[in-house]
Amino acid sequence: MIPKAVIFDMDGVLVDSMPYHADAWIAVFAEVGIHINRQDIYDIEGSNHEGIIRLVFRKAERTPTPEDFKVLAKKKMEIFTKINKVTVFPGIYECLDFLKNKCLLGVVSGSDRDVVMELLARFFPKTFDAVVTGNDVKDGKPSPEPYLKAVGMLKIEKEECIVIENAPLGVESAKRAGLFCIGIPTYVEAQRLKGADVVLANHGMLKEYIARLFFGR
Repeated sequence: MIPKAVIFDMDGVLVDSMPYHADAWIAVFAEVGIHINRQDIYDIEGSNHEGIIRLVFRKAERTPTPEDFKVLAKKKMEIFTKINKVTVFPGIYECLDFLKNKCLLGVVSGSDRDVVMELLARFFPKTFDAVVTGNDVKDGKPSPEPYLKAVGMLKIEKEECIVIENAPLGVESAKRAGLFCIGIPTYVEAQRLKGADVVLANHGMLKEYIARLFFGR
């Protein structure tokens, strides 16, 4: 299959940002007496803010209030903005350069729109044709809604698109949307991404694999 569009997850695929997201969540949940670690967040990465709050509270056998959703998400964004030292993964610019002018490019992220747009403006200005954030959907990953929305924005058929994901919930979202998915195990073990059509060992293999899709070698 030669794709007409490639859709990237952002955190953990385009940029190495999840440690800062995790540390921000650790801080805000501690304020309400819920103690977690980075892996707890990595395991549910891809969900939007509402989904993460709901899942963490559920694991703690608690129920968040409407105020919890509002306050915790706001504080998390403030902390992330202060502490993040995000970098682009090696090989991503080369991959995007290869894809440029060959197909449409999209981003589907569970993060807040302001955070997503700031990172895209900082590292990938004028690169992507469609962007879907956690604020743009009612149900975040693992719901298929985020990827279905992106496919609609790009005006392509499902069979013409591939997704690059690094998180179990993201892989599930892409597959439930009926899309071909490439997994990269950035923060979780490769086995956790077994629902993907292909799992690559690292970012460095991504350009080579996509090139084979276009050129058959």
